[in-house]
Amino acid sequence: MVERTAVNPWTWSVELGYDQGTVVSGHTRTLYCSGQAAMGGDGRPRHEDDMAAQLALSLDNLEAVLAGAGMSLANLVRLDVHTTDVDLLFQHYGVLASRLGAAGVAPATTMLGVARLALPALMVELEGTAVA
Repeated sequence: MVERTAVNPWTWSVELGYDQGTVVSGHTRTLYCSGQAAMGGDGRPRHEDDMAAQLALSLDNLEAVLAGAGMSLANLVRLDVHTTDVDLLFQHYGVLASRLGAAGVAPATTMLGVARLALPALMVELEGTAVA
C-alpha cells in the first residue's frame, strides 16, 4: 500500500492546490510520464490559441498515459507544468486545480515559463511522476 506524506513547511501552497514535497513509501511501481500536450491521437496539435482547451486536453492525455499503467491522477506525486504564457495559464489554472482536487491529490508542482514548446502551436505541456 502506498503511503503519501505531505511536506509543507509553509502552508500557502496548500491553498493553491499543491504540496511543497511528498514523501512516498510502500510503492512498488513508479511511472515517469513524458510531457503531455494538446495533441490529438494523430499526433497533431489541437486548440491553437485556446489555453483552457489545451490545458484540458493535456490533462486528458496525461490521464491516458496513467491509465495505460493502471494508474490515475490520484497516483500523481509530481507535476511539472511548462507554458509559453504563465499569466494566461494562471487565468485558466482552475482547469488543472479542479481536476487534481477531484482526484484528491496535491502533487509537488513546478511551473516554468518557456520560450516555446516542441511545436509552435502548443502553449502548455504537463510532465508527471506517479507511484502505485
